[in-house]
Amino acid sequence: MSRQSGRSYDDNWLSMKKLLIFAVIGALAVSGCRSTAEVFEIGEAGERNVGPCPRAFALYDAARIVEFRGEGQRYDNVGFTGEISKVTSLCRYVGDNPITGDVTITFDLGRGPATDGQRDAVYQYWVAVTRKNIAVIDKQTFPLRVTFPEGSDRIRVTKTVEDFSISRVSDTTSGENFEIIVGFEVTPEQRAFNNEGRRFRVNAGQG
Repeated sequence: MSRQSGRSYDDNWLSMKKLLIFAVIGALAVSGCRSTAEVFEIGEAGERNVGPCPRAFALYDAARIVEFRGEGQRYDNVGFTGEISKVTSLCRYVGDNPITGDVTITFDLGRGPATDGQRDAVYQYWVAVTRKNIAVIDKQTFPLRVTFPEGSDRIRVTKTVEDFSISRVSDTTSGENFEIIVGFEVTPEQRAFNNEGRRFRVNAGQG
């Protein structure tokens, strides 16, 4: 091999190394400055997991809450309202380790005419881990304390429940066998209101 050919080979190898370094840096930037080990071991979508993550979603009849103050389900009697607009979850599991991860919930909250200027509210929401279509494994309830900005009757809040853990029977047990379900703590009357498909949205008049 001539000296010129050797130099060309070395130059090409150096270029490839630079491209690889830039690719790793880019992956770290996109992943929120996580370590190289995390990017390659976990991957953005848990590519080394045995299977998919558990499905995460809001339960239909508990995904919304409407507080009524006074007699009748009229818009003038609407107090605080809430809706779970988005649920996402990331998980990790390799070998025979349990499934661990986080669930992030986006809440769209409202303040109706019956609040009479009250800006502070406390909602209650829950997160449950279940065997798919079978039984609840664990359920926890959390307070959601919010203060509506002066002059605002709507607010969006995002909460992350960290470090859930689901035991697996064997190293072939997939996240498909489980579900992560979220919802508001609602009264029987509020649950019936949701099941009927009715809703009131702030600034939208009667629904």
